[in-house]
Amino acid sequence: MSRVPRIVILGAGYGGILTAIRLQKELNYNEADVTLVNKHDYHYITTHLHMPAAGTDNPENARVNILKLIDEFKIDFVKSTVVQIKPQERKVILEDGTLSYDYLVVGLGGEPETFGIPGLKENAFNIRSINSVRLIREHIEYQFAKFKREPHRKDYLTFIVGGAGFTGIEFVAELADRVPELCKEFDVSPELVKIYNIEAAPSALPGFDPELVQYGMDVLAKKGVEFKLGTAIKECTPEGVVIGEGELIKSATVIWTGGIRGNHMLEEAGFEAMRGRVKVDPNLRSPQFENVYILGDCSLMFNPDGRPYPPTAQIAMQQGECCAHNLVASLRGEQLKEFKFSMKGTVASLGKGEAIGLVGTKKMKGYTAYLMKKLIDLRYLYIIGGITLVLKKGKL
Repeated sequence: MSRVPRIVILGAGYGGILTAIRLQKELNYNEADVTLVNKHDYHYITTHLHMPAAGTDNPENARVNILKLIDEFKIDFVKSTVVQIKPQERKVILEDGTLSYDYLVVGLGGEPETFGIPGLKENAFNIRSINSVRLIREHIEYQFAKFKREPHRKDYLTFIVGGAGFTGIEFVAELADRVPELCKEFDVSPELVKIYNIEAAPSALPGFDPELVQYGMDVLAKKGVEFKLGTAIKECTPEGVVIGEGELIKSATVIWTGGIRGNHMLEEAGFEAMRGRVKVDPNLRSPQFENVYILGDCSLMFNPDGRPYPPTAQIAMQQGECCAHNLVASLRGEQLKEFKFSMKGTVASLGKGEAIGLVGTKKMKGYTAYLMKKLIDLRYLYIIGGITLVLKKGKL
C-alpha cells in the first residue's frame, strides 16, 4: 500500500490560509496529508493593522482563530515557529520538531526592508503583527502621558512615519483621527502635535493615480499631516531621524513602513533570491525545486511590462487559490495552471469616512471609496470564513 503524499504549508497569511482552505474543499479523503504550520494560533488581516496601531480599532478585530477557518479532519494545524527549511532533504525544522514533506508551500510573509539605513532596525517600530501594533498603540499613548510630566519635551508629541506607500498613508490617516481624542484625554493642545510622513520618492502612493493621490494628500493635510516627499531618511537615532543635509527631526516615535523584503530563511536554505524573494515559475514553483511553491511576500513575479508585482494581499490570495489547484493537479497527474494575476482594483483608506480608489477604470474618492474599502474587507471575510465570519467581524 502506497504512502499518502504529504503537503506542508508554512505560514497562515493570505497565501497560506487560502491554499489550506481551497485544499480542504478540493481534496478527496485520504488523497493527501496536509499540515499547516503557523507560529500563532490565529490568522491576522494585515490590511487592518494600521487601525489598531493608531488606536482607532481593537487588535482583536484584525485576527481570526485558525481553527475556525480550517477543518481539522482534513488539515492538521501545528502551532510552531519555523527555524530552517531543508529543500534537498524535503524537511522543515521547527523549534520543537521536524516535518517531512512531498510538497512544500512557503508563505512565511516578509520582513521590513531597511535599505541599509543606519539605526532603522534598532530604533523604529514596524506595523507587522498583532503584537507589534499593540506596542505601537501603547507607546503612542505613553508619549502623551509623559509629555504632561515633561512639557519641554516636544519630541514626545512628534510622530514620524517613514514611507508613503499604502501602509504609511493609511496609518497616518488613522493617527491623525486619533490625535484629537488623545489630546482631549490627556489635556494636550492639538497644536503641539506634529505628524510627519517622509517619503524618498517624489510622490505619495507611488504608481497610484496622481489625481487621487493629490486628493488624499489634501485630506490628510487638513487633518494635520505634514508631508516631506522626495526626502530620504539618512539615519534613525534614539533622538529621531536625520534627513537631507544632516537635518535632525527630533521624535520619540519613528514608525517605518518603507518597504518589505522576503523571509531570510529562503536565502539561508539555498534558494536563489532577490531581497529574500524567489523568482517563481509561471506555476508558482521554485525553479530549483519543482515540489516547492512560494507565495506572497516571499515570491517574485513580473507583470507583462517586466516590472515586479507589489506584494499585496490581493495577489497573495490569488496565488493561494492557484497553488491549491496546482497541488491537486500534481497529485492527480493533471496539467498545472499558470498563474495570471487579475487586478480587482485598489483602495486606500484615508481615515474615518474617507478613501481613494481605482476599480477597473473608475476613480473613486471620499465616502464612496470608503464604502468600497469596507465591501472589499467583507468580501475577504466571506471568502475565508463564510457568512458566520462576516457577521462576527464585519462592520460598516
